[in-house]
Amino acid sequence: MLYQLHELQRSILHPISNLASAGAHLYSNPYSPLSYTPFSRRLAATFDLVHRIGKDYEKPAFGISETPIDGTAVPIIERVIAEKPFCKLIHFERQFHDADKRPADPKLLLVAPMSGHHATLLRDTVRALVPNHEVYITDWIDARMVPLKLGPFHLDDYVEYVCDFISLLSPDLNVMSVCQPTVPVLAAVSLMASENNPAIPRTIIMMGGPIDSRKSPTSVNDLAIRKSFDWFENHVIYTVPYKYPGYLRRVYPGFLQHAGFVAMNPDRHLTSHYDYYLQLIKGDDESADSHRAFYDEYNAVLDLAAEFYLDTIRVVFQDHLLPKGEWTVRGRPVRPQDITKTALLTVEGELDDISGPGQTQAAHDLCTGIPAHRQQDLVIPKAGHYGIFSGRRWREQVAPKIADFIRRH
Repeated sequence: MLYQLHELQRSILHPISNLASAGAHLYSNPYSPLSYTPFSRRLAATFDLVHRIGKDYEKPAFGISETPIDGTAVPIIERVIAEKPFCKLIHFERQFHDADKRPADPKLLLVAPMSGHHATLLRDTVRALVPNHEVYITDWIDARMVPLKLGPFHLDDYVEYVCDFISLLSPDLNVMSVCQPTVPVLAAVSLMASENNPAIPRTIIMMGGPIDSRKSPTSVNDLAIRKSFDWFENHVIYTVPYKYPGYLRRVYPGFLQHAGFVAMNPDRHLTSHYDYYLQLIKGDDESADSHRAFYDEYNAVLDLAAEFYLDTIRVVFQDHLLPKGEWTVRGRPVRPQDITKTALLTVEGELDDISGPGQTQAAHDLCTGIPAHRQQDLVIPKAGHYGIFSGRRWREQVAPKIADFIRRH
Protein backbone atom coordinates (compact mmCIF):
# COMPACT_ATOMS: atom_id res chain seq x y z
CA MET A 1 0.00 0.00 0.00
CA LEU A 2 2.88 2.40 0.72
CA TYR A 3 4.03 2.25 -2.90
CA GLN A 4 0.51 3.11 -4.09
CA LEU A 5 0.35 6.03 -1.65
CA HIS A 6 3.71 7.24 -2.95
CA GLU A 7 2.40 7.14 -6.51
CA LEU A 8 -0.71 9.06 -5.40
CA GLN A 9 1.50 11.71 -3.82
CA ARG A 10 3.51 11.96 -7.04
CA SER A 11 0.34 12.44 -9.08
CA ILE A 12 -0.76 15.23 -6.73
CA LEU A 13 2.61 16.97 -6.68
CA HIS A 14 3.14 16.73 -10.45
CA PRO A 15 0.72 19.56 -11.47
CA ILE A 16 1.84 21.67 -8.50
CA SER A 17 5.45 21.27 -9.59
CA ASN A 18 4.56 22.25 -13.16
CA LEU A 19 2.70 25.35 -11.98
CA ALA A 20 5.65 26.31 -9.79
CA SER A 21 7.98 25.91 -12.77
CA ALA A 22 5.76 28.22 -14.80
CA GLY A 23 5.76 30.73 -11.95
CA ALA A 24 9.54 30.63 -11.72
CA HIS A 25 9.79 31.44 -15.44
CA LEU A 26 7.22 34.24 -15.21
CA TYR A 27 9.21 35.99 -12.49
CA SER A 28 12.67 35.41 -13.97
CA ASN A 29 12.36 35.55 -17.76
CA PRO A 30 13.65 38.93 -19.01
CA TYR A 31 10.82 39.05 -21.58
CA SER A 32 8.19 38.84 -18.82
CA PRO A 33 7.01 42.13 -17.28
CA LEU A 34 6.63 40.33 -13.93
CA SER A 35 10.40 39.82 -13.75
CA TYR A 36 10.78 43.59 -13.15
CA THR A 37 8.34 43.82 -10.26
CA PRO A 38 9.46 44.14 -6.61
CA PHE A 39 10.52 40.87 -4.99
CA SER A 40 10.50 39.12 -8.38
CA ARG A 41 13.77 37.29 -7.63
CA ARG A 42 12.47 36.04 -4.29
CA LEU A 43 9.24 34.86 -5.87
CA ALA A 44 11.09 33.17 -8.75
CA ALA A 45 13.43 31.47 -6.27
CA THR A 46 10.50 30.27 -4.16
CA PHE A 47 8.66 28.87 -7.17
CA ASP A 48 11.83 27.20 -8.46
CA LEU A 49 12.48 25.53 -5.09
CA VAL A 50 8.89 24.25 -4.91
CA HIS A 51 9.23 22.91 -8.45
CA ARG A 52 12.40 20.99 -7.65
CA ILE A 53 11.03 19.55 -4.42
CA GLY A 54 7.90 18.24 -6.14
CA LYS A 55 9.23 17.18 -9.58
CA ASP A 56 9.95 13.63 -10.77
CA TYR A 57 13.62 12.83 -11.23
CA GLU A 58 14.21 10.48 -14.13
CA LYS A 59 17.44 8.62 -14.83
CA PRO A 60 20.02 11.16 -16.07
CA ALA A 61 22.26 10.56 -19.07
CA PHE A 62 25.98 9.94 -18.69
CA GLY A 63 26.52 12.89 -21.03
CA ILE A 64 30.13 11.98 -21.83
CA SER A 65 30.41 12.81 -25.51
CA GLU A 66 34.18 13.36 -25.71
CA THR A 67 37.37 13.12 -23.68
CA PRO A 68 40.71 14.95 -23.90
CA ILE A 69 43.59 12.64 -24.90
CA ASP A 70 47.05 13.99 -25.74
CA GLY A 71 45.63 17.48 -26.18
CA THR A 72 42.90 16.36 -28.58
CA ALA A 73 39.15 16.02 -27.94
CA VAL A 74 38.30 12.42 -28.82
CA PRO A 75 34.61 11.65 -29.46
CA ILE A 76 32.96 8.93 -27.37
CA ILE A 77 30.03 6.69 -28.29
CA GLU A 78 28.04 4.80 -25.65
CA ARG A 79 27.54 1.32 -27.07
CA VAL A 80 25.54 -1.45 -25.39
CA ILE A 81 27.55 -4.62 -25.98
CA ALA A 82 25.56 -7.04 -23.78
CA GLU A 83 22.12 -7.01 -22.24
CA LYS A 84 20.51 -9.09 -19.53
CA PRO A 85 17.09 -8.70 -17.88
CA PHE A 86 18.47 -6.56 -15.03
CA CYS A 87 21.57 -5.01 -16.59
CA LYS A 88 23.12 -3.53 -19.71
CA LEU A 89 26.86 -3.57 -20.28
CA ILE A 90 27.94 -0.25 -21.81
CA HIS A 91 31.22 0.48 -23.57
CA PHE A 92 32.44 4.08 -23.70
CA GLU A 93 33.96 3.61 -27.12
CA ARG A 94 36.61 6.19 -28.02
CA GLN A 95 36.64 7.17 -31.69
CA PHE A 96 40.32 7.54 -32.57
CA HIS A 97 41.20 8.65 -36.10
CA ASP A 98 44.45 6.69 -35.99
CA ALA A 99 43.33 3.74 -33.86
CA ASP A 100 45.66 1.34 -35.68
CA LYS A 101 48.73 3.37 -34.67
CA ARG A 102 47.74 3.93 -31.02
CA PRO A 103 48.90 1.44 -28.34
CA ALA A 104 45.99 -0.33 -26.67
CA ASP A 105 44.93 1.04 -23.30
CA PRO A 106 44.00 -1.36 -20.45
CA LYS A 107 40.45 -2.69 -20.46
CA LEU A 108 38.51 -1.77 -17.32
CA LEU A 109 35.14 -3.14 -16.23
CA LEU A 110 33.56 -0.66 -13.81
CA VAL A 111 30.93 -2.49 -11.74
CA ALA A 112 28.45 0.14 -10.58
CA PRO A 113 26.53 -0.24 -7.32
CA MET A 114 22.97 -1.52 -7.26
CA SER A 115 22.03 0.37 -4.13
CA GLY A 116 19.32 2.82 -5.11
CA HIS A 117 21.06 5.19 -7.52
CA HIS A 118 21.62 4.72 -11.24
CA ALA A 119 25.04 3.91 -12.69
CA THR A 120 25.22 7.54 -13.82
CA LEU A 121 26.23 8.34 -10.24
CA LEU A 122 29.68 7.22 -11.44
CA ARG A 123 29.77 9.78 -14.25
CA ASP A 124 32.74 11.58 -12.71
CA THR A 125 34.42 8.22 -12.16
CA VAL A 126 34.08 7.33 -15.84
CA ARG A 127 35.14 10.79 -16.98
CA ALA A 128 38.46 10.48 -15.15
CA LEU A 129 39.11 6.90 -16.29
CA VAL A 130 38.18 7.03 -19.95
CA PRO A 131 41.20 9.03 -21.22
CA ASN A 132 43.55 6.19 -20.19
CA HIS A 133 41.37 3.07 -20.29
CA GLU A 134 38.83 1.22 -22.41
CA VAL A 135 35.97 1.63 -19.96
CA TYR A 136 32.93 -0.63 -19.65
CA ILE A 137 30.22 -0.15 -17.03
CA THR A 138 27.32 -2.17 -15.64
CA ASP A 139 24.15 -0.13 -16.11
CA TRP A 140 21.64 -1.75 -13.74
CA ILE A 141 17.98 -1.61 -14.73
CA ASP A 142 15.23 -0.32 -12.44
CA ALA A 143 13.46 -3.44 -11.13
CA ARG A 144 10.03 -1.85 -11.59
CA MET A 145 10.77 -1.77 -15.33
CA VAL A 146 11.52 -5.51 -15.55
CA PRO A 147 8.43 -7.65 -16.30
CA LEU A 148 7.68 -10.32 -13.73
CA LYS A 149 7.87 -13.06 -16.37
CA LEU A 150 11.66 -12.48 -16.66
CA GLY A 151 12.11 -14.06 -13.25
CA PRO A 152 13.68 -13.05 -9.94
CA PHE A 153 17.07 -11.50 -9.32
CA HIS A 154 19.13 -12.76 -6.38
CA LEU A 155 22.57 -11.82 -5.09
CA ASP A 156 23.77 -15.05 -6.70
CA ASP A 157 22.47 -13.74 -10.04
CA TYR A 158 24.49 -10.57 -9.53
CA VAL A 159 27.63 -12.66 -8.99
CA GLU A 160 26.93 -14.66 -12.15
CA TYR A 161 26.29 -11.48 -14.16
CA VAL A 162 29.76 -10.26 -13.12
CA CYS A 163 31.32 -13.62 -14.05
CA ASP A 164 29.64 -13.49 -17.47
CA PHE A 165 30.78 -9.91 -18.14
CA ILE A 166 34.35 -10.70 -17.10
CA SER A 167 34.39 -13.72 -19.43
CA LEU A 168 32.97 -11.62 -22.25
CA LEU A 169 35.63 -8.90 -21.91
CA SER A 170 38.64 -11.13 -21.18
CA PRO A 171 41.55 -11.55 -21.59
CA ASP A 172 43.67 -8.87 -19.93
CA LEU A 173 40.74 -7.30 -18.09
CA ASN A 174 40.83 -5.15 -14.96
CA VAL A 175 37.78 -4.92 -12.70
CA MET A 176 36.86 -2.00 -10.46
CA SER A 177 33.92 -2.09 -8.04
CA VAL A 178 32.48 0.86 -6.12
CA CYS A 179 30.68 0.34 -2.79
CA GLN A 180 28.03 -2.44 -2.80
CA PRO A 181 29.50 -4.58 -5.64
CA THR A 182 32.82 -5.12 -3.87
CA VAL A 183 31.24 -8.19 -2.23
CA PRO A 184 29.77 -9.87 -5.34
CA VAL A 185 32.83 -8.93 -7.42
CA LEU A 186 35.17 -10.57 -4.90
CA ALA A 187 32.86 -13.60 -4.95
CA ALA A 188 32.88 -13.73 -8.76
CA VAL A 189 36.68 -13.55 -9.01
CA SER A 190 37.01 -16.11 -6.21
CA LEU A 191 34.76 -18.59 -8.04
CA MET A 192 36.69 -18.08 -11.26
CA ALA A 193 39.99 -18.63 -9.44
CA SER A 194 38.72 -21.80 -7.74
CA GLU A 195 37.68 -23.17 -11.14
CA ASN A 196 40.95 -22.12 -12.84
CA ASN A 197 38.97 -20.01 -15.28
CA PRO A 198 41.44 -18.47 -17.80
CA ALA A 199 39.30 -15.31 -17.97
CA ILE A 200 40.24 -14.27 -14.44
CA PRO A 201 41.09 -10.53 -14.40
CA ARG A 202 44.59 -9.10 -14.02
CA THR A 203 43.59 -6.68 -11.24
CA ILE A 204 40.63 -5.97 -8.98
CA ILE A 205 40.15 -2.52 -7.47
CA MET A 206 37.69 -2.37 -4.57
CA MET A 207 36.46 1.00 -3.36
CA GLY A 208 34.46 1.79 -0.22
CA GLY A 209 32.61 -1.52 0.07
CA PRO A 210 31.36 -3.72 2.94
CA ILE A 211 33.68 -6.71 2.56
CA ASP A 212 33.49 -7.10 6.34
CA SER A 213 30.81 -4.79 7.72
CA ARG A 214 31.73 -5.71 11.31
CA LYS A 215 34.70 -3.33 11.10
CA SER A 216 34.04 0.35 11.94
CA PRO A 217 30.24 -0.12 11.74
CA THR A 218 28.26 2.85 10.47
CA SER A 219 24.58 3.77 10.85
CA VAL A 220 23.89 1.65 7.76
CA ASN A 221 25.40 -1.40 9.47
CA ASP A 222 23.67 -0.64 12.77
CA LEU A 223 20.24 -0.62 11.17
CA ALA A 224 20.85 -4.00 9.52
CA ILE A 225 21.90 -5.49 12.85
CA ARG A 226 19.16 -3.90 15.01
CA LYS A 227 16.32 -5.14 12.84
CA SER A 228 15.57 -8.78 12.16
CA PHE A 229 15.53 -10.29 8.68
CA ASP A 230 11.74 -10.71 8.99
CA TRP A 231 11.40 -7.02 9.82
CA PHE A 232 13.05 -6.04 6.54
CA GLU A 233 10.91 -8.48 4.57
CA ASN A 234 7.68 -7.27 6.20
CA HIS A 235 8.33 -3.52 6.38
CA VAL A 236 10.37 -2.39 3.36
CA ILE A 237 9.33 -4.77 0.57
CA TYR A 238 6.39 -3.75 -1.65
CA THR A 239 4.89 -4.75 -4.98
CA VAL A 240 5.24 -2.58 -8.07
CA PRO A 241 1.99 -0.75 -9.04
CA TYR A 242 0.14 -1.61 -12.24
CA LYS A 243 1.39 1.39 -14.24
CA TYR A 244 4.91 -0.07 -14.60
CA PRO A 245 6.17 -3.02 -16.70
CA GLY A 246 7.27 -4.78 -13.49
CA TYR A 247 3.70 -4.85 -12.12
CA LEU A 248 3.46 -7.19 -9.08
CA ARG A 249 7.23 -7.64 -8.81
CA ARG A 250 8.36 -7.46 -5.17
CA VAL A 251 10.90 -4.67 -4.71
CA TYR A 252 12.68 -2.49 -2.22
CA PRO A 253 11.48 0.89 -3.56
CA GLY A 254 13.99 3.51 -4.51
CA PHE A 255 12.05 6.22 -2.70
CA LEU A 256 12.64 4.40 0.61
CA GLN A 257 16.36 4.19 -0.08
CA HIS A 258 16.39 7.87 -0.98
CA ALA A 259 14.61 8.72 2.28
CA GLY A 260 17.29 6.75 4.11
CA PHE A 261 20.06 8.65 2.34
CA VAL A 262 18.50 11.99 3.28
CA ALA A 263 17.84 10.88 6.86
CA MET A 264 21.55 10.23 7.38
CA ASN A 265 22.35 13.96 6.95
CA PRO A 266 19.08 15.94 7.04
CA ASP A 267 20.71 19.18 8.19
CA ARG A 268 23.18 19.10 5.31
CA HIS A 269 20.39 18.73 2.73
CA LEU A 270 18.23 21.41 4.36
CA THR A 271 21.16 23.82 4.37
CA SER A 272 21.97 22.96 0.76
CA HIS A 273 18.43 23.78 -0.38
CA TYR A 274 18.40 27.04 1.58
CA ASP A 275 21.75 28.00 0.06
CA TYR A 276 20.29 27.23 -3.37
CA TYR A 277 17.40 29.58 -2.64
CA LEU A 278 19.86 32.35 -1.70
CA GLN A 279 21.96 31.66 -4.81
CA LEU A 280 18.91 32.17 -7.02
CA ILE A 281 18.13 35.47 -5.31
CA LYS A 282 21.73 36.66 -5.72
CA GLY A 283 21.88 35.53 -9.34
CA ASP A 284 24.74 33.12 -8.62
CA ASP A 285 23.96 30.92 -11.63
CA GLU A 286 27.15 28.84 -11.43
CA SER A 287 26.48 27.68 -7.86
CA ALA A 288 22.79 27.12 -8.62
CA ASP A 289 23.66 24.99 -11.65
CA SER A 290 26.02 22.93 -9.51
CA HIS A 291 23.22 22.33 -6.98
CA ARG A 292 20.83 21.27 -9.72
CA ALA A 293 23.35 18.89 -11.27
CA PHE A 294 24.02 17.20 -7.93
CA TYR A 295 20.38 16.76 -6.94
CA ASP A 296 19.26 15.73 -10.42
CA GLU A 297 21.55 12.74 -9.86
CA TYR A 298 21.00 12.27 -6.14
CA ASN A 299 17.20 12.32 -6.37
CA ALA A 300 17.03 9.90 -9.33
CA VAL A 301 16.59 6.47 -7.74
CA LEU A 302 15.66 2.97 -8.85
CA ASP A 303 13.90 0.02 -7.24
CA LEU A 304 15.85 -3.08 -6.21
CA ALA A 305 14.54 -6.61 -6.69
CA ALA A 306 13.37 -7.86 -3.29
CA GLU A 307 15.36 -11.10 -3.57
CA PHE A 308 18.61 -9.22 -4.17
CA TYR A 309 17.99 -6.71 -1.38
CA LEU A 310 17.09 -9.34 1.21
CA ASP A 311 19.99 -11.59 0.19
CA THR A 312 22.34 -8.64 0.68
CA ILE A 313 20.92 -7.88 4.13
CA ARG A 314 21.38 -11.50 5.20
CA VAL A 315 24.70 -12.40 3.51
CA VAL A 316 26.59 -9.13 3.92
CA PHE A 317 25.22 -7.27 6.93
CA GLN A 318 23.72 -9.86 9.26
CA ASP A 319 25.46 -13.21 8.76
CA HIS A 320 28.80 -11.87 7.38
CA LEU A 321 29.18 -15.01 5.30
CA LEU A 322 32.04 -13.75 3.13
CA PRO A 323 34.56 -12.88 5.89
CA LYS A 324 33.52 -15.99 7.84
CA GLY A 325 34.25 -18.20 4.80
CA GLU A 326 30.72 -19.61 4.82
CA TRP A 327 29.24 -18.16 1.62
CA THR A 328 28.20 -20.39 -1.26
CA VAL A 329 26.89 -19.24 -4.66
CA ARG A 330 24.70 -21.80 -6.36
CA GLY A 331 26.30 -24.43 -4.12
CA ARG A 332 29.87 -23.35 -4.97
CA PRO A 333 31.99 -22.16 -2.01
CA VAL A 334 33.38 -18.64 -2.23
CA ARG A 335 37.10 -18.94 -1.46
CA PRO A 336 39.02 -15.63 -1.83
CA GLN A 337 42.16 -17.46 -0.72
CA ASP A 338 42.15 -19.26 -4.08
CA ILE A 339 42.93 -16.00 -5.91
CA THR A 340 46.64 -16.06 -6.77
CA LYS A 341 47.10 -14.44 -10.18
CA THR A 342 45.09 -11.24 -9.68
CA ALA A 343 46.51 -8.07 -8.08
CA LEU A 344 44.35 -6.38 -5.42
CA LEU A 345 43.96 -2.66 -4.65
CA THR A 346 41.57 -1.41 -1.96
CA VAL A 347 40.55 2.24 -1.64
CA GLU A 348 38.85 3.76 1.41
CA GLY A 349 37.90 7.22 2.61
CA GLU A 350 39.07 8.26 6.05
CA LEU A 351 35.67 9.83 6.80
CA ASP A 352 33.43 7.30 5.03
CA ASP A 353 30.12 7.13 6.91
CA ILE A 354 28.58 4.43 4.70
CA SER A 355 31.33 1.79 4.51
CA GLY A 356 33.53 2.51 7.50
CA PRO A 357 37.34 2.42 7.32
CA GLY A 358 38.60 -1.15 7.44
CA GLN A 359 35.56 -2.74 5.80
CA THR A 360 37.13 -2.77 2.33
CA GLN A 361 40.65 -3.28 3.61
CA ALA A 362 39.41 -6.62 5.00
CA ALA A 363 39.72 -8.04 1.48
CA HIS A 364 43.48 -8.32 2.03
CA ASP A 365 42.94 -10.60 5.02
CA LEU A 366 40.77 -12.89 2.88
CA CYS A 367 42.94 -12.97 -0.25
CA THR A 368 45.86 -14.76 1.37
CA GLY A 369 46.90 -16.38 -1.92
CA ILE A 370 47.86 -13.04 -3.49
CA PRO A 371 51.56 -12.21 -2.94
CA ALA A 372 52.17 -9.12 -0.79
CA HIS A 373 53.87 -7.25 -3.63
CA ARG A 374 50.65 -7.55 -5.66
CA GLN A 375 48.49 -6.01 -2.92
CA GLN A 376 48.03 -2.34 -2.12
CA ASP A 377 45.78 -0.44 0.30
CA LEU A 378 44.96 3.21 -0.21
CA VAL A 379 43.26 5.42 2.42
CA ILE A 380 42.31 8.92 1.27
CA PRO A 381 42.64 11.53 4.07
CA LYS A 382 39.57 13.70 4.78
CA ALA A 383 37.54 11.89 2.08
CA GLY A 384 33.99 10.71 2.66
CA HIS A 385 32.22 7.94 0.78
CA TYR A 386 31.57 9.88 -2.42
CA GLY A 387 34.94 11.61 -2.34
CA ILE A 388 36.83 8.43 -3.26
CA PHE A 389 35.09 8.13 -6.63
CA SER A 390 33.81 11.63 -7.40
CA GLY A 391 35.10 15.16 -7.10
CA ARG A 392 38.53 16.74 -6.73
CA ARG A 393 40.11 14.14 -4.43
CA TRP A 394 39.01 11.37 -6.79
CA ARG A 395 40.45 13.11 -9.85
CA GLU A 396 43.70 14.30 -8.26
CA GLN A 397 44.57 11.59 -5.70
CA VAL A 398 42.72 8.36 -6.49
CA ALA A 399 42.36 8.06 -10.28
CA PRO A 400 46.09 8.51 -11.07
CA LYS A 401 47.04 5.84 -8.49
CA ILE A 402 44.49 3.41 -9.93
CA ALA A 403 45.86 3.97 -13.44
CA ASP A 404 49.40 3.38 -12.16
CA PHE A 405 48.38 0.21 -10.28
CA ILE A 406 46.69 -1.24 -13.35
CA ARG A 407 49.70 -0.59 -15.57
CA ARG A 408 52.14 -2.04 -13.03
CA HIS A 409 50.24 -5.30 -12.85
